[in-house]
Amino acid sequence: MRKIVRWGILSTAKIAQDHLLPAFVDAQNAEVIAIASSNSQVYNVAETFKIKTIYPTYEELLEDPNIDAVYIPLPNGLHREWVEKAAKKGKHILCEKPAALKAKEAQEMIDVCKEYGVMFLEAFMYQFHPQHQRVKEIIVSGEIGEVKSMRASFSFFLHGLEHDIRRSTALGGGSLYDVGCYCLHSIGNILNATPEEIFASAQLHPEYRVDMSVQGIVKLNNGLTALFDASMEQVLRNHYEVIGTRGKIEVPRAYLPNLFNGEGLVIVSKENGESREEKIVGQQYVLQVEAFSQWVLDGNFSNDFALKTIQNMQAIEMCLQSIERNSYVKIPS
Repeated sequence: MRKIVRWGILSTAKIAQDHLLPAFVDAQNAEVIAIASSNSQVYNVAETFKIKTIYPTYEELLEDPNIDAVYIPLPNGLHREWVEKAAKKGKHILCEKPAALKAKEAQEMIDVCKEYGVMFLEAFMYQFHPQHQRVKEIIVSGEIGEVKSMRASFSFFLHGLEHDIRRSTALGGGSLYDVGCYCLHSIGNILNATPEEIFASAQLHPEYRVDMSVQGIVKLNNGLTALFDASMEQVLRNHYEVIGTRGKIEVPRAYLPNLFNGEGLVIVSKENGESREEKIVGQQYVLQVEAFSQWVLDGNFSNDFALKTIQNMQAIEMCLQSIERNSYVKIPS
């Protein structure tokens, strides 16, 4: 039985070079055997990561029968096209977040993957870091009492928007698609709930009209209310906190523990003044690659991930509608 999944990469995107390609090198059950790009930079990337085969087009890579799975780090607006093309060639797919621009598109992409018998995973790498499982364990233990709310924030300062694809509305630019999606995903993931109603507001770029910052109130199907904010024009923040009746849990390195060599941090504070820190180490990009590769090898994949993708896309779409209407938006019935 083969123990290695053979991967192909579509494009030389920065996230691939900075995070995923190093993760593939460190993964025990995955190997990148080909990369496709018309960019001359592809030769340097291939040499750096010891990738043997270079294709000038994505189509040629997808025709390679030796490739089991592909990683797609293309701009958001191109995800659907290349996910569906990859699925029809029998390739399992790890696709950068957000999966699509609308929930209907994401559903159709996943349907195509099911039709052609391939696995699809939206690359929310943060969820593979063990600090989040520890948060869930603390919640279940009752240590902070009954959970009442959650707050999530993800922001950074983007220099040179005029040269960045995140300025394009057609390609899915803006802070909500880029980092707000993490906030919404983690709210659903940690609280094991889905949004029923959302109010969101945004600050738009005067020229490009993408949301530079967004804030939202999320009413969930379990009766809880969560708050989130995301921005491409604020200092770096990536944290969430879960507030209970007897204490709270703070996760100040929620989405980017890789900035601390993979060290996550969970801080528990209780009503009696007691507090403690738990440092939890994990390389989330490597864990993501290894988990997906193992599912491919075993032929075993949970539909929960596809369901989370659809629910998160619905939440993003509700936010965008709320921003446009300046009112609460309910989930479509």
